[in-house]
This record gives sequence, structure tokens and C-alpha cells, in this order.
Amino acid sequence: MNIELFLQRTEVLHKRLADLSQTANILPWIPPELLPDAFKEIQSNLRNLHLAVDELYQQNEQLIETQNVLTVEREHYRDLFESAPDGYLITNAKGIILQANLAASKLLNLSKPFMVGKAFVNFIPLEERHHFRSFLNRLSESDKDRELVIRLQQRHGESFNANLRVAIVRNQQGKAISIRWLMRKIPVTYKTESSLVDNNSNLLQDRYKYKYTKGENIPLNPQEILYVCQGLVKLSTFCETGEEVLVGLAKAGMVFGSSLTSLNNYQATAVCDIELVSIHVVEIAASLTLSYTLLPKIKQRLQQTESFLAICGRRRVKERLYNLLRLLKQEIGEPVLNGTRLSVRFTHEDIANACCTTRVTITRLMGKLEKQGIISFNSTNQIIVKNI
Repeated sequence: MNIELFLQRTEVLHKRLADLSQTANILPWIPPELLPDAFKEIQSNLRNLHLAVDELYQQNEQLIETQNVLTVEREHYRDLFESAPDGYLITNAKGIILQANLAASKLLNLSKPFMVGKAFVNFIPLEERHHFRSFLNRLSESDKDRELVIRLQQRHGESFNANLRVAIVRNQQGKAISIRWLMRKIPVTYKTESSLVDNNSNLLQDRYKYKYTKGENIPLNPQEILYVCQGLVKLSTFCETGEEVLVGLAKAGMVFGSSLTSLNNYQATAVCDIELVSIHVVEIAASLTLSYTLLPKIKQRLQQTESFLAICGRRRVKERLYNLLRLLKQEIGEPVLNGTRLSVRFTHEDIANACCTTRVTITRLMGKLEKQGIISFNSTNQIIVKNI
């Protein structure tokens, strides 16, 4: 019932009660001693009811005012969403489009009403859908914002390279309920730079930094090269027996990626907490500065890989271990008072995999080297190389 109408009816009831009181006073068969108490109780209850209605009326006015403010704010944010220069999509956790702005509609060449309810994967070329689905499945495993460079396919139009920034929205129970996508088209051609600089600023500028924790596997896209900003990445493969083989270590300032290898089983693992940036191969092909900056880094990775290959080719395990420690000293060594400390803690299993031998053999040889004073260990079991 409308509160204002209810208030009017209580006022009418109050007036009728006053008329009834006057009528009752002149009726001879009603005992006069009962009238005052009865009418006082009724009037008291009616007065309380009237006060309650007044309070409800005020609360209703406040609710209406709050609703009007929320409506104005909602329209304001809707206008911002619609007029944004970049394409925005909101999907559910499975990638079904719930909302799209005007820029997204133009990018994908499809009007907004027809986009709602469609799977976002429909706008990705067939050859890249598997990679996109893997990316979508991994989103629910992390609260971090992600970034992806991928080709998008317009409806009845051309395909283009796009940068996607992705944020996942969760409910109070931590369950993913929606995904927000920011889409930016990567220009096909870039203006050729007039001067080339020998630094890494163009690798980091305006790029999203991926962060991974120790032991986390890093997803690899054949269309990307990853640049290590901070930390150390272990690059490995697996032989037919299932044993892991170390093929490289990418430290800060180095690059890696599945496009730089022909190995089918290629894995990148964070040795410690790391930060990476992603560079799409399309950008490298279009930018002379980017190509010149990456060339020596790719050369560095090639030289390191050949060094690991040469170590595995040594006939004696002792020589493999000796040369591995020398390489690690060169790659990740830090000078300390009594030698060179390897900045990362390696287990005997890690060293055995790199030397293509067993953990038992490495444990025995490491014990000999320690007795000879060639290596030692600090309080955190990091290796200190002395006389290699």
C-alpha cells in the first residue's frame, strides 16, 4: 500500500474515532465508567500508529532520494563505459559476452545487441583458439590482472592483432563471476625510428608486467617473446624416460620463449619471484629499434644453450659437473668474501638433471669437491664456488 494513502486513512480513522466518542457519551445503555479507558487506549494505539507511519514516510523519502542518486551515478558510469575510446567487454567466467561498449562493437564489426550472448572465442581465428582457451582456464587460478597479445577476427571482416588486458571479478566466496576485457588494436605498421638506442627502455615502456612466484610454470605463446625484468627462469625439457633436462637459465635482461626453440616439450619455471614483459612477434617485425634491441639478447640465449649442450657432451660426469659449476658461476655468480656465490639454490636433483646423470652420483661428487675446498655451502645451502 502507498504510505501517503495509508497516512490519509489513519487521519480519517482518527476523525471517526472522535465522532464515535461523542456518540457513545449520549447513549444511555453504555456504562459511563467504561468509556474513558476504552477510548484512551484506542487513541493511544492510534497515536503510535500515526507516529510509525510518519517514520515510514520519512524513510521512504530517503530511499527514493538514494535511489535517484544511484540512478544518476549508474547512468554516468554507463556513459563513460559507452564513450570509452578503447574496446571494453564484460563476459562471464566461461567467456560469454554480457556487455560490450561502442568501441568494442566497431573493433569486432558487430552491433552490440548481436554480441551479447556470444562466446568471445568466436572472434579469434581457429589456429589461436586453443591458446586462448588455455589462457581463459588459467585466469581462475590467479587474482592478478593478465595481458594477452592475440589476433582477433572481425565478423565478416579482416583479422588484426590486439592487446587484451584482463581482470577477473570474484564474489565473496572467491568464485569467479565475470571477466573484464580491455581491447586495443595493435597498428599494423609503426613509424620507423630515426635513431637506435642501446638500452632496454623500449622493452619496458607502457608494457604490463607479469608476476610469477617461485615454482610457478610460465605459460608460453609461440607468438610472444618474454623479457625477464627481475628474477631467474629455469628452461627445461623432458627426455623419453620423463627426466627433466636443464637447457637454459634466463636471468634479468635476458629473453626466452617457445618461438626460440624447436623442442616439443619445453617448460619455463620461475626459480624465484620474477617479473616479465611480453613482446609480440608482430611488434618485433614492425619495429627496427625493437629488433636491434632483442638481437644481442637472443644471441646471448643461443650462446648459453650451446654451453649447456657442450656440458652434456662431456664423456666423464666429473667434467660435466666441473664445467656446469663454471658456467653457473659465470651466469648467476655473485662475488663474496670467500669465492663466488651462486645466487640461486640448486638441489642435487637439479644439478644431476643438468649433467644428465643421477642424483646419487652428483651427491658423491659434490662431497668430494667440498672436501677438496673447491666448493662450500652457506647457511641457506647456496653453493659457493672457490677454485674453478
